[in-house]
Amino acid sequence: MSIATMRGDDGTTGLVGGVRVSKGSDRVETYGTIDELIATIGFARSICGNQALRAEAKEIQRQLFRVASAVSTPPESKKGVPPIEDSMVDALTAYVHRIEAIPGILNDWSLPGEDAAAAAFDVARTVCRRAERLVVRVIEDGLPVQPNAVRYLNRLSDLLWLYGRQLEQEAGVDSRLRDERTPGPKWSRAW
Repeated sequence: MSIATMRGDDGTTGLVGGVRVSKGSDRVETYGTIDELIATIGFARSICGNQALRAEAKEIQRQLFRVASAVSTPPESKKGVPPIEDSMVDALTAYVHRIEAIPGILNDWSLPGEDAAAAAFDVARTVCRRAERLVVRVIEDGLPVQPNAVRYLNRLSDLLWLYGRQLEQEAGVDSRLRDERTPGPKWSRAW
């Protein structure tokens, strides 16, 4: 058996349950972006020295497979849509609150690039935000998607940003956007 089935040579792909659609469809673009997010988090995790954060990120990657599957399963599929449970979103929220409680973590906007692992998590955050926008677009276009998909990705993007700030703080680097040479308003929770 080969992964090169050649069924996609006509520009279509199979969704969960066997439904064939264009590879250019919004649903395929959306779960493909979640796949990109999984890989991007994997890269960030591979260069991260914080073992606890690495373990959390690995579990998140596993959960994102469920999110991608939920997005890629059309309602007409013979297989059920995997649930994106409230507990998954709640766990991300707890991670967010834990990191926000670290003194000095929310000092200012961040300028990514002072620490490689932190910058990698910032790249993952931008991919996550794109995935979130695509899920919203799919929903707005009338395709059914579990509402928790948006909640999960929204919370995850916050967490990925905080992972970057935690890693920068642990590395002792200053990634503040504003300093004596670049004055301006500091970071706000409204962001």
